[in-house]
Amino acid sequence: MTKYLIQVDKLVTHYGKRKILDGVDLKIAEGEIRVIMGGSGSGKSTLLWHILGLHEATSGSINVLGKDLSQLKLNEKHKLLRNIGVSFQSGALFSSMTVGENIAFPLKEFTNLDEKTIRIISRMKLEVVNLGGFQKLMPSQLSGGMTKRAALARAIAMDPKLLFFDEPSAGLDPVVASEIDDLILKLRDAMGMTMVVVTHELDSAFKIADKITVLDKGKNLLTGTVEEVKNSKIKRVQDLLERRARHDTVDPEEYLKRLTQENYTIS
Repeated sequence: MTKYLIQVDKLVTHYGKRKILDGVDLKIAEGEIRVIMGGSGSGKSTLLWHILGLHEATSGSINVLGKDLSQLKLNEKHKLLRNIGVSFQSGALFSSMTVGENIAFPLKEFTNLDEKTIRIISRMKLEVVNLGGFQKLMPSQLSGGMTKRAALARAIAMDPKLLFFDEPSAGLDPVVASEIDDLILKLRDAMGMTMVVVTHELDSAFKIADKITVLDKGKNLLTGTVEEVKNSKIKRVQDLLERRARHDTVDPEEYLKRLTQENYTIS
């Protein structure tokens, strides 16, 4: 029987009056790498923040590691998050700490391990991401690819059951991006982690994904294997794959409201 570590059901959310997610469903199985794709403004990053419990939904439900997020008290949510690692697009390393101190930070905050053990674990995680020996460098001394790998080392410091990536290869040259993809696959195979990767990089998505979910205007257009996505007959999916610009039809009345009404917001 398939064990799902993430289950999202009919998720709807708004920013003000604007609907960002519109009835999204999502099931991610244990050990799976799920890629979430979509154009700018499709809702993919918003979906990620909801699964992490950082935003409250308008309606719908989110179940993570067997827990209904809407039912958790604050301390229970914090405990759940210790089983989740996040690698941010920018790296989000603490600029005043060395690379080693960045990796050690969650271990110092959330465990009772002694300093020597924390130091050894931190160095082990750096070895995993091919940054062995770089623990004394400052984040400002790292290249873009090294920053991504250091952020990944920190994300896996606590051996999380779930690992999230927000645009892991954005801004990297093709060779370094491919190295990051290889690391993601290596971690899944070696540590059995379940991963959710938000990306718009097609080569990366096709290389690492077990399944891909394509979002558009806050809706789930398609979920399938790489081949199912490539062969989809859905026009918007093919537009994304072929990088074809979308030209939406402008409603004259809607356009006039945007120009003339002081309190007009997109619904």
